[in-house]
Amino acid sequence: MKIWILVLFLSLGTFVNAQEVISNGKAYEVKGKAVFKDGIDITATLAPAEKDAIFKTLRNQAKEIKDAENVRKKLENAAKKSDKAQKKAVKDLKRKQIAQSKFEKAAKRLEQNQEKYEKLKMRGKLSPNDEAKWLRNLERYKKDLDKATKNLRRS
Repeated sequence: MKIWILVLFLSLGTFVNAQEVISNGKAYEVKGKAVFKDGIDITATLAPAEKDAIFKTLRNQAKEIKDAENVRKKLENAAKKSDKAQKKAVKDLKRKQIAQSKFEKAAKRLEQNQEKYEKLKMRGKLSPNDEAKWLRNLERYKKDLDKATKNLRRS
């Protein structure tokens, strides 16, 4: 990008000071309204038709340069949009993967704790206080699973 800026300023500097024009196979240098050939001002010696042809060629060159610059800018903008869209797609994919892993983790945690609760309950190793604590924890795990499910659907 720095190179493009440097080239732009150098070309503008050259463009403002003097432009080289090749008209009818001859190289001319145009500075403002003056026409030079080999460093000598030949504006007065040129025929009006030749002068018009040189200035017309100069205008065409300037238009081509401007058009090329516009095309380059459009290509840069298209590349930026493409990069932005790609980054967004990667970000969305990552968000979905995170939501999926959180869902799987919450489901696994709930399932494991339910199994452990059932085993302890069947063996009769749960006091009424422990059972209330287990039920609170299971309820919390269910809420976590519901939250993870909503996040997964949202992403």
